[in-house]
Amino acid sequence: MRNRLVLFAGAILIAGLMAFVTTPSSLAQGRGHGGGGGGGRGASPGGPPSGVGVDRGIGTSSDASMGRADVGRGNASDRSNGRSDAGLERARVASDNLRSADNDLRKHPNLASDLRVNANDLRAGYQRALATNPNLSFGNYVAATRLGRNLGGRNGNITRDAILAGLANGDSLGRTLQNLGLSKDQAKAEIKRADQQIKESKRRD
Repeated sequence: MRNRLVLFAGAILIAGLMAFVTTPSSLAQGRGHGGGGGGGRGASPGGPPSGVGVDRGIGTSSDASMGRADVGRGNASDRSNGRSDAGLERARVASDNLRSADNDLRKHPNLASDLRVNANDLRAGYQRALATNPNLSFGNYVAATRLGRNLGGRNGNITRDAILAGLANGDSLGRTLQNLGLSKDQAKAEIKRADQQIKESKRRD
């Protein structure tokens, strides 16, 4: 009987010891899980704000895109400015030439009448020609008109417009007339004849 009591008391003691040892382990495990959860929540406030990485990527992409856009706009602007500058220069040259033509027409009204046109029509035709060739002088326009009148009856392809096209292409009057079918000597003689007629018109003013 006594031995049973001893064994029973020993069993109770062992069970109590095991319960004591097991309980701190479970508590420690509970604190470990809680700490992990807390650490996870704590890491978020301590780390980069939500979306910072994405924003940084967008910012970099935007910077890169804006760089290309700036370069593109710069190139387009440069090209546009180049065209604008050239256009302004052409307009300035044409305006200067037209002003010179107005002076010639005021000083020499017979230039138009000898060509069987009025001064306004001669000026308007010259202005249209300047739109294609702003460097065309009024003297060359009058010469082209005179040559077209002198030669058009015998040479149907030699017209004022054909001569003006040759001048706009960068050819001289002589080269243009040769391209239209005259020999070098014929072209030279016809240019001399037209020049004399123009000078005669001016002398009679």
